Amino acid sequence: MSKNPVLFPDGQTVPAIGQGTWYMGERNSDVVSEARALRHGLDLGLSLIDTAEMYADGGAEKVVGQAIHGRRDEVFLVSKVYPQNAGGQKAAVACENSLRRLQTDYIDLYLLHWRGGIPLSDTIDAMEQLQREGKIKRWGVSNLDVADMEELWSLPGGSDCMTDQVLYHLASRGIEFDLLPWCQQRSLPIMAYCPLAQAGNLRSGLLDNQSVRDIAYQLGITVAQVLLAWVISRPGVMAIPKATSIDHVTENAGALAVTLSEAQLQTLDKAFPAPARKTHLDIV
Repeated sequence: MSKNPVLFPDGQTVPAIGQGTWYMGERNSDVVSEARALRHGLDLGLSLIDTAEMYADGGAEKVVGQAIHGRRDEVFLVSKVYPQNAGGQKAAVACENSLRRLQTDYIDLYLLHWRGGIPLSDTIDAMEQLQREGKIKRWGVSNLDVADMEELWSLPGGSDCMTDQVLYHLASRGIEFDLLPWCQQRSLPIMAYCPLAQAGNLRSGLLDNQSVRDIAYQLGITVAQVLLAWVISRPGVMAIPKATSIDHVTENAGALAVTLSEAQLQTLDKAFPAPARKTHLDIV
């Protein structure tokens, strides 16, 4: 398993494990502890923070803004734009609103959250304009499958896309059939959201699986660390788990030091086989 930083096509590197923020900012009473958890992650080297204008209707971006105050240079900041805002003047306004909530003047990586009715060509144009204005450093997409990526690549400027952020965990391996190899062939990293199936209906199946538990026991680590180590064992894949407590952030960061043996990887493959044919892209 490679624990080296993940490389973007432009040479930028990020840690193989970052920090997600889905469901942060939902309650004002949690903002202080959520921001503290993100700062602790920065202390541990988890410098990539992923958020979106959708999360808590901008509330998560506000939490991130508090967390990175005074530490902006330490952070690789990712945010996502609604598909209905991903073109023309709407994109400009959406980005400005995100920048205001994040308390920064630039976003390191700005993603189309999922595909909507706005043509991909318009989204590329909007992203390039935001780059020219210095509001974003680079752009990418989220929840796009192979056919969408091929269409994107066929458009002028489309191959400047820096990542595809998709759902990926041990119990959801559909991307391994075609999307992951497609991206790997183009040195395009995958950002795996919900790497512990946090928002899916398979979480208990993963956490309670005897094979996973046995490996955790063998290595003296937690089940969550086994699952994170499995995700980032794939070349060019980074994981962005959410953690709202100091203990969970510490646990996530600890997975960077975990090496799964070939025998352990084979055990996990047997317990949760990869699909032998094309499947729909899982989205939550």
